Amino acid sequence: MHDDFGRDIRYLRLSVTDRCNCRCIYCMPEHGVPMLSRADILSFEEMRGIVAAAASLGVQKVRLTGGEPLVRRGIVDLVGMVAAVPGIEEVDMTTNATLLAPVAKDLRAARLTRLNVSLDTLNAERYARITRRDSLVDALAGLEAAHEAGFSNTKVNCVLVGGVNDDELRTMALLACDHDLTVRFIELMRMGACARWPKGCFVSADAVLDAVPELASVGKEGVSELYHAPGWRGNVGLIRSVTHRFCSSCDRIRVTADGRLKPCLHSSVEVDLRGLTGQELVEAMRGGIASKPRGHRMDDGRASDSARPMNEIGG
Repeated sequence: MHDDFGRDIRYLRLSVTDRCNCRCIYCMPEHGVPMLSRADILSFEEMRGIVAAAASLGVQKVRLTGGEPLVRRGIVDLVGMVAAVPGIEEVDMTTNATLLAPVAKDLRAARLTRLNVSLDTLNAERYARITRRDSLVDALAGLEAAHEAGFSNTKVNCVLVGGVNDDELRTMALLACDHDLTVRFIELMRMGACARWPKGCFVSADAVLDAVPELASVGKEGVSELYHAPGWRGNVGLIRSVTHRFCSSCDRIRVTADGRLKPCLHSSVEVDLRGLTGQELVEAMRGGIASKPRGHRMDDGRASDSARPMNEIGG
């Protein structure tokens, strides 16, 4: 389906929980945030219904997010349910990978297509400071288990935070030298916990090109600009969420764990889908897609207009 500005919406990001086993500094306070009650979280059947409605409108790709999706009990079953929806060609997941190793093979067998792993540092002490959890070993074990399970085109997502990990850009990028994966550097967005952080915390993704000058542009993949260096097995991606807008080509919608459709990440507009079924659900989603704004107003000086922080929306 096309929105009112002619963009073809084919991608649904579905949050399966607002809970997470980490407390990343740019996502939530140290002691967490009030969590939704279990009764307020969509059931698997409701999620499948939303995916089916989205598929009837042309959505072909679903990404399961959180919170941390692997804390949701029965997540392997949900992957299978979503993958079985007619019209869905790809089911991906964004995870911190700390709980991934024991279930990687099961997720692959359930027809999960691809993994994005959130990893902001390779330094154990720094990882503990960023995530407030001492679990870097578990995250790296999850990455290895994903490879052993047969996942390919895995992406490592690294959020750039000035004064925290911006001295580690080359080290992180070199993961793509010896491994067949894409390390993607994502500009920190002014929303939620970091909306009022000092300007120095917000680093342009161009810093990666300064740190790894041998990288050369090789095109785009979705919202990521891809770069490659001679002899490397993988690629480096830059997601310029702040310094470069890609609203004109945005093909995605989001549904939160409590069943609200967000046509745009940085808009306060939400459409309540909870309790809707059949054609009523399809029409509500159709209206939400049609209302997708031309673009957001967030930049390096203005915070997101979203009424929710990222952990409540889904990464």
